[in-house]
Amino acid sequence: MRTLVVEGLAKAYGATPVLQDVTLTVPAGGFVAVLGPSGSGKTTLLRLLAGFDRPAAGRIELGGEVLDDARTHVPAHRRQIGYVPQDGLLFPHLSVAENVGFGLPRGSRKGPRVQELLALIGLADYARRRPHELSGGQQQRVAVARALAPNPRLVLLDEPFAALDAGLRDTLRLEIRQVLTALGTTVVLVTHDQEEALSLADSVAILNDGRILQHSTPRGIYESPDSLGVARFLGSPNLLAARIDGDVATTALGELAIEPGSASPGADARVLIRPEQIVVAQEGTRARVVAVTYFGHDAVARLAVEYEGGEVELTARTRGDLTPPAGTHVIVACDGLVRVY
Repeated sequence: MRTLVVEGLAKAYGATPVLQDVTLTVPAGGFVAVLGPSGSGKTTLLRLLAGFDRPAAGRIELGGEVLDDARTHVPAHRRQIGYVPQDGLLFPHLSVAENVGFGLPRGSRKGPRVQELLALIGLADYARRRPHELSGGQQQRVAVARALAPNPRLVLLDEPFAALDAGLRDTLRLEIRQVLTALGTTVVLVTHDQEEALSLADSVAILNDGRILQHSTPRGIYESPDSLGVARFLGSPNLLAARIDGDVATTALGELAIEPGSASPGADARVLIRPEQIVVAQEGTRARVVAVTYFGHDAVARLAVEYEGGEVELTARTRGDLTPPAGTHVIVACDGLVRVY
């Protein structure tokens, strides 16, 4: 079993708390993405898991073995954990094969394990090259293979795709995901990229100000955020003031049906409407197109709707070829149920 269990983890630098009561479970062979902005504590969490730092409180357990608690600290070199930093950090004086085999016992560094991993990452013909002869994506593949070579119980990925261009990043993410899945590796990825977290991971944990706000499946965390904080963090949401009457919310977009099981509204109720829920319709609310950002496959339109003597601004996402131009007026409606906070 390679299940990772983190309970009540805390860490501070001086008087500044960085992690507070972090609790997280990753099943054996699972892939969790820890998603958060810069300064949220993501890298600190990885350093504690790797054994580079010690927590101030809490417990880390991997495969039933306690790695850290009040009485125990297993050093990094004994944890059997692979770590892939953002820039790869390959040894420039070693060949690709030598980099991959670096963490293996000396007698195994030229053995079949290295060749197996090079074939798995598609670099079997690059064994004798040096890192400077590789592209950025190839270097990151080598860094992942090096982390996997000792057959670790857990692999930690510290934003390993952030420095790559967009097209290469998308391709490499899927390739690395396939490699990790094929090996049944337990993985923790930290990232600030929402698309990366939602598309790659089995589950996503939102980390902000040193606390995990929610941990769920990608679909669950996007479609049913537990709090306004999580809702605001994901996907440029529209959060509209609402009057609640039973299962209906009255908003700037008219009367909207409420998702069953939504949080009980307080005095200042808000409804969550995702940009893709706002659609051009024959009946609905008149809106002015303020601006359009075109991406080709789709586009984002900023809309203004008159409501209670003022204007409410909305964000809508549509197919690129269907987006109305700025300055025009359209009729829009909300497609689907809304969630109340």
